[in-house]
Amino acid sequence: MEINVAVAFIVGLFLSLTALLWYDNGKVKPVLNPTQWQQFRLMEKQQLSPNTALYRFKLPRAKSILGLPIGQHISIQADINGKNVMRSYTPTSSDDDHGFFDLVVKSYEQGNVSKYIGAMKVGDQISVKGPKGQMRYTPGLVRHIGMIAGGTGLTPCLQIVRAALKNPADKTQIDFIYANVKEEDILLKDELDELAAKHKDQFRVHYFLNEPPAKWNGGTGFVTKEAIQENLPKPADDIKILMCGPPPMINAMKKHLDELGYQAPRTVSKLEDQVFCF
Repeated sequence: MEINVAVAFIVGLFLSLTALLWYDNGKVKPVLNPTQWQQFRLMEKQQLSPNTALYRFKLPRAKSILGLPIGQHISIQADINGKNVMRSYTPTSSDDDHGFFDLVVKSYEQGNVSKYIGAMKVGDQISVKGPKGQMRYTPGLVRHIGMIAGGTGLTPCLQIVRAALKNPADKTQIDFIYANVKEEDILLKDELDELAAKHKDQFRVHYFLNEPPAKWNGGTGFVTKEAIQENLPKPADDIKILMCGPPPMINAMKKHLDELGYQAPRTVSKLEDQVFCF
């Protein structure tokens, strides 16, 4: 009798541990750690333009998620000429994507981390820590969002656009001014156009090019005060303007916004600010 009880106990314990292990392995696990650097391996690289590519990095398990709140970013560290150099990047993927995360990176000849990432081959690893940042998008944060981005400044804006449009309960209106030099510099244009067509009552994208082709029906030249006035929401308590791009562009946009009566942004933007710079 005692032997049978012991056997039953051991079998029960084994089954319980097996079930616990199965449950643990099946759970969706965020992997980001704000205080610890972690290594992630490059599993795929897709060229988007001559100097910009989408890099897909593998997470530890198929069920893993990065664990990045919408609107926040990660730090990437690279050893360059014996020095640890860090830069911030916003993944274009979200926690709806399991087993990987995506970065869109433009590699500059004089860049440090961007050039390092551009030279990566499938199988190479990067060091990542996060999340970080003051923006944390939630559905209905404001009634209307205006966005201004240049080049790869697209990434934090696209992250928010995707999150808002995939949620049927989120009715936030979004107008996005996206500026580039040439048409071929426009990143993920097919996706942006598809989203705008599918959600035409909620999302509008306004392209601006410094060097437009002959048959171009978008905006031309730099983004002006008049372009902002025409395409983005007017100053109000229930709107936000989000900006990300090269410093000279952002400085010019701040001047335009100030002249149009928007609240002046802080040196370090906070979630509650009307004008938020990533």
